[in-house]
Amino acid sequence: LSSGWRREKTKIPVGRRRREKVGERSRKMSLKSERRGIHVDQSELLCKKGCGYYGNPAWQGFCSKCWREEYSKARQRQIQEDWEFAERLQREEEAAYASSQGAPSLTFSKFEEKKTNETKRKVQTVKKFFSPSSRAAPKKDSQEVKSSSPSINRQASLETERASKDFIDFLKSFRKPGQDILKQSKGFIESMQHKKELGIEEQSECVQDFYQNMVDRLQTHSSFKGPSERIEKVMDQIENYIMTRLYKNVFCPETTDDEKKDLAVQKRIRALHWVTLEMLCVPVNEEIPEVYELVVKAITAVIEVDSRRVPRDKLTCITKCSKQIFNAIKITKNEPASADDFLPTLIYIVLKANPPRLQSNIQYITRFCNPSRLMTGEDGYYFTNLCCAVAFIEKLDAQSLNLTEEDFDRYMSGQASPKKQDSEEWSPDTCPGLKQMYKNLNLISQLNERQHKILSDAKQLEKDLIDWSEGVTKEVEDIIEKFPLDIKPRGQPVAAIDSDNVENDKLPPPIQPQVFVG
Repeated sequence: LSSGWRREKTKIPVGRRRREKVGERSRKMSLKSERRGIHVDQSELLCKKGCGYYGNPAWQGFCSKCWREEYSKARQRQIQEDWEFAERLQREEEAAYASSQGAPSLTFSKFEEKKTNETKRKVQTVKKFFSPSSRAAPKKDSQEVKSSSPSINRQASLETERASKDFIDFLKSFRKPGQDILKQSKGFIESMQHKKELGIEEQSECVQDFYQNMVDRLQTHSSFKGPSERIEKVMDQIENYIMTRLYKNVFCPETTDDEKKDLAVQKRIRALHWVTLEMLCVPVNEEIPEVYELVVKAITAVIEVDSRRVPRDKLTCITKCSKQIFNAIKITKNEPASADDFLPTLIYIVLKANPPRLQSNIQYITRFCNPSRLMTGEDGYYFTNLCCAVAFIEKLDAQSLNLTEEDFDRYMSGQASPKKQDSEEWSPDTCPGLKQMYKNLNLISQLNERQHKILSDAKQLEKDLIDWSEGVTKEVEDIIEKFPLDIKPRGQPVAAIDSDNVENDKLPPPIQPQVFVG
């Protein structure tokens, strides 16, 4: 694996020693910036608040924990502003009503009580699943859940049914704690079915609150005391069960602009189809058959992200793609890959793959994945790099690819394409498929140039024919005007040849035929 992710595998304390290492690493990377157009310091992958976890562009550079804190503060400020605005409007209405009717001023206590209940409704909805009273829930609730299960199962897909069965089989080994986990999970899914009208961010917050409360609940249970890996395994199963059931409602909802972003990124990647390995300074040699196979596997893995339903499974595909990239770089360079080599190669893979619904999948993982996977570990490191790669693609310019603005614009518009290497210059052990591909690209480029030349010559020939036709017509008209034709009318007798001869009497007699007798 990359030394980059090894450094960030666990939570990193921020101190003087780390700042010195980051500064030294930044100085070394600045020396490469002149040669490499695309570059990111590894410290930029961390939360900008300095907590040591991985940040994310979707969270404005914060980690999941810090982003929720900032989001909560912003939301509280908004609630306070709405409260003050509503209070001011209520008082104005009361004053206006009192002045017009002469009645005493209405009290504000009922409105205040209603507003307070609305602000606390969300917290109470989540906490009621984990309160002591939930352990002795009335049988009516369980019957309601059970009665709705057949209809849900009839509408569920085969994958959803398999996830439910696997979740129940997994919890059987925990006996009573497993029953409690299943009950809480089913209750949460049932409550989310009645929150479809909420915005996607509010639904995400509900899911994240459920994750956190479940972790707190498991940590206090005697059956899960010990290594944290056991709790993480249970949380993975909970995530798999919940998100498989909620996938259709929360993935790329119509209330967001995720689909619009998907189309924009897809169009952008299509316009950058001409980008080569050399332009991105990618340390991968596709001429090596083994490396070429790894590149194909990496492209396949990143495309498979869209076929998964659970955020953890989508992260697994991203991790698989990244490991194939590291292996390809290692074989090419005959040494372990570095983080500086990984990001440009990942950008190249994304450009070649053009994964479907890329932004929707990134947003889905960000909103509904277990935050512990995104904040630390190799999954979080690779996902953060993927987000950075997409951000680079959206802002890719001529300077990043070491091109002139004129060439970049010509390539983007499709007027020209970069010159490909001649197939005759390939080494004998080069992959035949790769050689044939570049040969076909060169042939297509030549045919395109010939087509433009033929069209240009055809237009010139058409113009010459029109000019020639007009010239001949003009010459004929000039000759007719200079030498007009005198055409006699029809019906008049034709005169004899010698009718105009006045001296017919002086002509010799006509010759008479002679007969010779033999």
